[in-house]
Amino acid sequence: MLKRISTLLLVTLILFGSLSAAKRPKNVIFLIGDGMGMAHIYATMVTNGNKLELERCKHVGYSKTYCANRFVTDSGAGGTALATGVKTRYGMIGMNPDSVAVESILEQSDRNGLATGIVVSCAVTYVTPATFIAHQINRKMYEEAAADYLKTDIDVFIGGGRKYFESRKDGRNLIQELKDKQYQVAFDLDEVKKINSGKLAGLIHEDQPPAMPERGDLLPDATMVAIDILDNNKKGFFLMVEGSQIDWGGHSNDIDMIVREMLDFDKTIGKVLDFAEKDGNTLVVITADHECGGLTLVNGNMNEGKVKAYFSSKGHTGIPVPVFAFGPGAEEFTGFMENIDFKGKIEKLLKLK
Repeated sequence: MLKRISTLLLVTLILFGSLSAAKRPKNVIFLIGDGMGMAHIYATMVTNGNKLELERCKHVGYSKTYCANRFVTDSGAGGTALATGVKTRYGMIGMNPDSVAVESILEQSDRNGLATGIVVSCAVTYVTPATFIAHQINRKMYEEAAADYLKTDIDVFIGGGRKYFESRKDGRNLIQELKDKQYQVAFDLDEVKKINSGKLAGLIHEDQPPAMPERGDLLPDATMVAIDILDNNKKGFFLMVEGSQIDWGGHSNDIDMIVREMLDFDKTIGKVLDFAEKDGNTLVVITADHECGGLTLVNGNMNEGKVKAYFSSKGHTGIPVPVFAFGPGAEEFTGFMENIDFKGKIEKLLKLK
């Protein structure tokens, strides 16, 4: 009888271990809709025929966005919290409140042998992408953030900001330095799309890319190029993707711009979810660094796909932002979370040291 119980216990433990192992992702794709609140999502859903790719995520939660010294955060402190698991002061990049550099989840992934990447619809030196790779006391230190890219072994980064690598006050030509480090440097999306292996620096706009629709499919196409390259790493990869200009629509109180930028972000989400669904080993996490504009929908028509928007602010607000997750480990990203919780959860799921 005891032998039979022991055997059953052993089988149970083996099965439990297998299930636990099955819940751990090999890859993580972290998508950030800058300034994206629930109203931004719902306005886009209504105007898009009451549907979004985002709805494929069945695990949903909320993230508290306050920073170390203010109730209403910015992308510097907000991004730093998401990237490093540390709440910092407003406007700081990749540092704790005492101006000490802290390691990001991207840097930690790289240190553990995973492939890493950043794809954004802003300059790669701008605030949110910088929080994953740079360590500066001020979010406006774009040239310093560009130099920080040379201090890492990031495999792929795509966005704007070429001038911060090339036309610098210190006279350094970081484009040549990237090439010396074996990066393939591409200056337009067509060049980017031809590359499927090795290291890639896609600096496809001089500074900030244009808004939608002028930008075209930069974000979804560049994201899939990055995934294609990073997936060559047998250990796995970490990729951060940002829908950067949702925030800019909030600052300008432009509901049409918000919807255009959200649709671009959602199209990217759809492609990422298609990959994750087929791959089976990829966790997708989607959230925002903060809400922007204090957007409220005061009326609308679902049949006509129209909303009437009211903005209470030209800046950020302090309300929690939504979290969506898909794939192995998605259940960890439900309920109310602190914005500093993401790094620890991802680190644990990827078994990073």
